[in-house]
Amino acid sequence: MNSPQGGPPQGVPTLTEVIDWRDASAQPGAPSPADEAAVAGASPIAAAINAPLSRLPTEAELTEQVLAQVQRQLDLMIEYRMREALTPLLARATDSLVREARNELASTLRDVVARAVAQELTRHRSR
Repeated sequence: MNSPQGGPPQGVPTLTEVIDWRDASAQPGAPSPADEAAVAGASPIAAAINAPLSRLPTEAELTEQVLAQVQRQLDLMIEYRMREALTPLLARATDSLVREARNELASTLRDVVARAVAQELTRHRSR
């Protein structure tokens, strides 16, 4: 690169030059930074930050976006903590219910078998 004595190299803008970055970086058919952020799955706030400066989000829009993100994170955290806390409690409750059901079933089965045996003995004696 050729440069005048003591000046910047050719092609490098100086502070006194005005450059329209949107025109310089835009190519026909090329996606804008906001489009790329949206396609890449970036958050709405990141898309708003990368969007051209022609329209900034309002305070209400930013509030809504932040609230939605916080709500999603809060929902995930609550679900994780609930599962973490309830898993041992539900395991103990299930074990207790199974134990009680087995005891009740065994007791009922003994009663049913005792009645059936008594009925058979009565029937054999009456013959």
